[in-house]
Parts: sequence; C-alpha cells; structure tokens
Amino acid sequence: MHTFFLSCLDCIVLTAVVVLVPATVHSATWDIDIEVLRLLKQSIDPNTIPRSSFLSSWNFAADPCESAGGQFQGILCTNPLDGSNSRITEIYLDSIGYDGFLTPSIGNLTELTTLDLSRNSFRGPIPDSISNLRKLTTLSLPGNFFTGIIPVGLIRLKKLQKMDLSYNNLSGSIPANISGLRSLTHLILSHNGFSGRIPDFTGAWQLHTLDLGWNQLYGNLPKFPISLRTLSLGHNLLSGHISRVGNLMKLKSLDLSYNRFTGTISHGILSLPKVVRIDVSVNRFTAIEVIKISGETELQEFNAQINLLRGHLPINFVTYRNLTSINLARNQFSGRIPAEYGAKLGNSWRNLFLDHNLLTGDLPPQFNSATRRIRGSLSKNCLSCPRIIPFCRGGQRPDSECVGQTDGGELQIKH
Repeated sequence: MHTFFLSCLDCIVLTAVVVLVPATVHSATWDIDIEVLRLLKQSIDPNTIPRSSFLSSWNFAADPCESAGGQFQGILCTNPLDGSNSRITEIYLDSIGYDGFLTPSIGNLTELTTLDLSRNSFRGPIPDSISNLRKLTTLSLPGNFFTGIIPVGLIRLKKLQKMDLSYNNLSGSIPANISGLRSLTHLILSHNGFSGRIPDFTGAWQLHTLDLGWNQLYGNLPKFPISLRTLSLGHNLLSGHISRVGNLMKLKSLDLSYNRFTGTISHGILSLPKVVRIDVSVNRFTAIEVIKISGETELQEFNAQINLLRGHLPINFVTYRNLTSINLARNQFSGRIPAEYGAKLGNSWRNLFLDHNLLTGDLPPQFNSATRRIRGSLSKNCLSCPRIIPFCRGGQRPDSECVGQTDGGELQIKH
C-alpha cells in the first residue's frame, strides 16, 4: 500500500504539472490585435497578394509580435517588460497593388501610431472607426482609390503629425475644424475632388507643409499659420488677391499656379527671406512689383507665365543673386529687353523664357552668343531677333500684331 500511495502521489504531481503548464502559455500579441490583422488580410483580394509581399508573410500560425525572420513583415509592436501582451504600434504595407477595403476593425488597434498603406488599390470609404486611433501620429494613404469624405472623427486624433490622403478619389469639403489638430506638421490632400473653401488653418500652428493642389477648391485665400515652409494650392478655382501669403516668413516653396487670382504679385511675396521657388503661372495677375534687393535672398525659380502682366520687364530681378530661372512668357510685356538681363545671361541665369509678349528693339549682345546650356525663348515678340540665334527660334509675331508697339517713341520694324 505504501508503494502504491507513492506512485499515485507521483501521478497526481505529474498530472498537476501537465495541467498548469498550458495555463501559463499565451499569445504574446493581444488577441484583438491579431484578429484585426487577420481581418485586414482577409479584406484584400488574395489574387493581389504576391508571394514576395509583406501580406504573404502574415502566417497566423505564428505570433505577430514574437515571430522572427521574414514573418509578419511591415508590423512593429510594443515590447512590454511587465509581462503584459504586446500591442501593434505600426503597420507599413509595401506598395505592391493590394486590392481591397480597409476593414472598420482597424479602429481596435488603439496603440497604433503609424498606418501606412501608400500606393496600393484600397477602395471604398476611410472607415469612421479610424477616429478611435487616439495615439496615431502618421496616417499615410496616398495613391489608392479611397472615396467619400474625410471622416469627421479625425479631429479627435490630437497626436496626428502627418496626414497624407493624396491621389485618391475623396470628395466633399475640408473639415473646418481640422485646424484643431495642433500637432499636425504635414497635411497633404492633393489630387482628389475636394470642393468648397479652404478653412482657416492658423490653429494648426506647427504646420510646415500644406498641399491642397489639384482639387476643386474655390474662394479667397484664408489665414495660414506662419510656420508654413511649403504651400501648394495649384490647379484649383481659387480667386482674389494673394497678399495673405506675404507674412509667411519661413516659406520656402509657393505654388499658386492654375487658379484665378487677380491683382498684383507684390514685392512682399517676391522678397520673402526663405522662399526658393514661386509658381504663380496661369492666373489673371495684371501687375508685378519687383523691388531692388540689397541683401541675400534665397529665390532661385520664378514662374509667372500665362498671366495678364503688362508694362516693361522688371529690371530689379537682376538684384536677386540666387535667381537662376525666370519664366514671364505669354503675358503682355512691352518695350526693350533690359541690358542688365544680358549681363545675367549665362552668368547666373540658366533659364529665361520671355516668349509670346510684345517686346521690341534689338537684343542685348549677350543673347547673340548665349551657349546651348542656357534654356529659353524670345519667340513671338516684336523683336529684331535673327532666327539663327537659338533664343529666336520660332519666329516673331507678324507685322500686323506689332503695329503700335514702339521703343523710344519710334515704330519698330522686325528683322
């Protein structure tokens, strides 16, 4: 009996061990997060998941946060030291053409800081549940086929720093309260179908990049945060004056092209201390103010082609020491080409387009010897411009269009 008792006791102990061990085994990743990943993969057409892709490596026989090697690519997790479950913090899908929908369950990844689904073929609306991702700092969904409006709840994402929804099929207006995202540094909504007026963005006081180009936005310019470095509003239906831009002292790149702006391109914009590139082409500006600059400016490229600018060519452009490219083509400038322009040609100016104006007179001599490294055109003016000169290729206007165009009070005859 004694021996039997010992053997039974051993059995009991062994049995207890067998029962307890499974109780301590658990998934390192929180079960809800695993289920979201599973639903995300299931929402993608399997025919668009190549073997070499990130999604193909999502094998749910393994734990997402504990897997090694090539499994669960594109996933980053927390690494808790207290024995609690790991949580998904970042999702990066490779740009390989995944075709499907973004599952509403994405809102359950409450520790997510980055969601990047760039350049795929996601369709349908951006789910409202995305507003549950209160720790999200980066939302990058460009180059897909998302439709519908910007979810209203996005205003709750107070930690959001970068939002890129460009190159989609989104529509509706830009939410007026988007300025409440005070951590936002980059907002890129270009190449969509947004309409309405641009809201006041001054509340987003850390905003560096604002790109709303290639939409259907209309109306006057609003107030902008003075922190802006890049402002891109090209290819819209915007109108009115652009004087509000003149106080953006940190601005480096300005694109207002292909709109309906009117009035004057003021010296306050041209002389912004940090601006490198200005594109105000294809608008309805009628005047330009270029003051003499005595100090350093950063402006390198200026494009004002296809406007209604008139008068003489601005001589003070020659005082912009870093300027290399000027495009004033297809306006209504008249009179001679300043001799000072010739001195700049080939010295620092590499691109000079003055074609399709009403310029008259002889060319500064430097135009006759300009090297082929310099790009530009003087065609379709009323100049004495021999076609043997590269700048003159394309010919001048017919005499009938040059009648009344004078230089120094005398009628100009083209050669």
